[in-house]
Amino acid sequence: MKPRILYTKPSITDREVAYATDAAANGWGERCYDYINRFEAAFATHLGAAHAISTSSCTGALHMGLAALGVGPGDEVILADTNWTASAAPIVHLGAKPVFVDVLSDSWCIDPERAEAAITPRTKAIIAVHIYGNLCDMDRLLDIGARHGIPVVEDAAEALGSEWRGRKAGSLGAFGAFSFHGTKTVTTGEGGMFVTSDAKLHEKVLTLSNHGRARGQKKQFWPDEIGFKYKMSNLQAAVGLAQIERVGELVERKRAIFYAYRDLLAGVNAVAMNPEPEGTQNGFWMPTVVFAPETGVTREKLQDAFAAENIDARVFFWPLSSLPPFEGVPANTTAYDLPGRAINLPSYHDMTAEEIGRVVDVLRGCLAA
Repeated sequence: MKPRILYTKPSITDREVAYATDAAANGWGERCYDYINRFEAAFATHLGAAHAISTSSCTGALHMGLAALGVGPGDEVILADTNWTASAAPIVHLGAKPVFVDVLSDSWCIDPERAEAAITPRTKAIIAVHIYGNLCDMDRLLDIGARHGIPVVEDAAEALGSEWRGRKAGSLGAFGAFSFHGTKTVTTGEGGMFVTSDAKLHEKVLTLSNHGRARGQKKQFWPDEIGFKYKMSNLQAAVGLAQIERVGELVERKRAIFYAYRDLLAGVNAVAMNPEPEGTQNGFWMPTVVFAPETGVTREKLQDAFAAENIDARVFFWPLSSLPPFEGVPANTTAYDLPGRAINLPSYHDMTAEEIGRVVDVLRGCLAA
């Protein structure tokens, strides 16, 4: 059997090992927040944001950020139907209703026109999820938010390295949320980050992130309100700091892998890939191919073909409104059409040209079959 090609794995070097070792040996007592503080500062600087708060997951960052915006029972939050459940779960946990709208056929991100049409007096926020590194149309979404007095939130879990007209994804909205899951371009194993340049929002989330204990509270073990426990450990932050110090290298490798796929698929008009509109940069977290309907290539055919070649492949996200927790929501045409003829491609940092070629051979074989 041919050697297995994983769809993703992290890039870990001696730097990550050294920082994690130091945190394990010395990061206790008075130094228990050293790597956390350094990681948050480095991440905020990289992003061009004023504030960053490390979290145990992107989901936790979204949960606290939405809570700080006042999302609660009876409210609605608009987001794209093409998403992972992590974008919608915090809305439900807060007692609000996720309102799923259709996506654009080229970016697979939220359709701004559909988002605006879904606004009601109960709308509390719009979440712009930059799917697979592809960018939402932030100019249109921010304009819609400003005209209606509704904050636009960026779920940038998959968009580290993506930039919208010179500004990094996650730095444009009321707040941004990032993921450092083991599959992501920058990883801490599990983890996330809340980022904002709004001082009041930062202070509110800082309080919520510490069990509701406000900064400056002099009484020990005295919460000022009910908060959350979504903290990142100093050990995880040590790995994260090493990773963010290498972020340029990590993003560029992701981009190089995408371009290698694109070049090998040049001339195959029946396949669409992640877009990179003029004035933007795509971090290409997850290279993805969508086959034209007339090819007859299906998700199941792709899965079988990849499995036969001992290659991992990841299915395109199901529409959230098709999942059991959200059943009964009207279908969104594009969000329902895409998954049945698409697949995510392997893209770990140390993929070889030979491995990329093997993946492309499978794709071409599906078209020829």
